[in-house]
Amino acid sequence: MIFEVNSIEETKAIGYNLGKALNSGDIICLTGDLGTGKTHITKGIAEGLEINEPITSPTFTIVNEYHSGRLTLFHFDVYRVNDPDEIYAIGFDDYIFSDGVSIIEWANYIEEILPKDYIHIFIEKDLSKGENYRKITINTYGEKYDYVKNINLA
Repeated sequence: MIFEVNSIEETKAIGYNLGKALNSGDIICLTGDLGTGKTHITKGIAEGLEINEPITSPTFTIVNEYHSGRLTLFHFDVYRVNDPDEIYAIGFDDYIFSDGVSIIEWANYIEEILPKDYIHIFIEKDLSKGENYRKITINTYGEKYDYVKNINLA
């Protein structure tokens, strides 16, 4: 699925619609350059999960946990992870194989340790089309996520 958006609100709306449909144990991997909107789409997902806490990027802590929604959200930022052992040391498997929803920003940095089934969201910007233009590509891996193809995300 490919979406073209022209505002932060539209980016968050895609996340919100996805968040409303997510299930226990779902894993979302986010990739894209700095400033493309990975945290904005995460904020939308959190709203869809009915989380009423401010969402911030866990750049220096690796993972933030949010327990106030219909499902717990584990929000990872692995931008500063230099070795997969670092993420294993915080109990990565315990998080992603739990009943919560896991969102992993910069998932491409730990590709070799990702499970085989996940939702991948790739966000690109094209400044020639405007400062807020983003192309959001969503792919699913594993039959578990076939349901995502039937969600109206726009």
